[in-house]
Amino acid sequence: MPVSDRKKVTVPDLAKWRESGRRISMITAYDVTFARLVDEAGVDMILVGDSLAMVVKGERNTIPVSLDEMAYHVRCVARAHTKALVVGDLPFGSYQSSPEQAVDSAVLLMKSGAESVKLEGGTHVAATIEAITRVDIPVIGHIGLTPQSYHRMGGHRIQGRRSGFEAGGRERLLEDAHAVEQAGAAAIVVEGVPLDLAAEITDKISIPTIGIGAGPHCSGQVLVLHDVLGLCDSQYKFAKQYAQLREAVIGATRSFVDEVDRGVWPDVDHSFQ
Repeated sequence: MPVSDRKKVTVPDLAKWRESGRRISMITAYDVTFARLVDEAGVDMILVGDSLAMVVKGERNTIPVSLDEMAYHVRCVARAHTKALVVGDLPFGSYQSSPEQAVDSAVLLMKSGAESVKLEGGTHVAATIEAITRVDIPVIGHIGLTPQSYHRMGGHRIQGRRSGFEAGGRERLLEDAHAVEQAGAAAIVVEGVPLDLAAEITDKISIPTIGIGAGPHCSGQVLVLHDVLGLCDSQYKFAKQYAQLREAVIGATRSFVDEVDRGVWPDVDHSFQ
């Protein structure tokens, strides 16, 4: 469906789609150009993710990105005026100190153009989610492999493979999902867990689950745009390259360099008289 014919996606739509069984698509974008392109493609939700720390800034993990940097990229995406719902990621350090800090951070992202915010964690952030939703800011939760817990997990490691109520245990993740739901989140990202656990979480809570590295049984799926387009040289088991644009970009730039070197660019047709 052309973007001009689509209705604006709203937070209540997520609940309706969960009830009807309609699958939800989410993809990351960090600037106005890519936001317009993925919106034209018909994606339901655009996540301005703290993954920009890695794919835009070149960091090892998501921890270094700041709230001001997130607000900047949210503003860039919001200027695309998309039909997709824009979700802004709350970065590490912007909500951990107190619910009051979390509300202030969420307000900043909303004023920057976000239509919902996302934060990581389960039972220990329930009060934070409640505080944000209390001021009418929609929240998307995030459990399982939570990248901001990089050091606690010892890297980006699959969660929920072992039984237990400790962090990363299967029963703990079920508790986390329930806590996020009860705190008022509109949906929850489930990342890096076995597919049977993701299916159980999806079955046991009433809000949509959006999977990444969590198998096919979630209510929807999210991927990082740079992985989808094949722009990065790294490949992950949970990701799929729907195009191989890395080589296309290198090839196009190589052609430009060659034509400049040979003096054939610009030609008369691309010059002013």
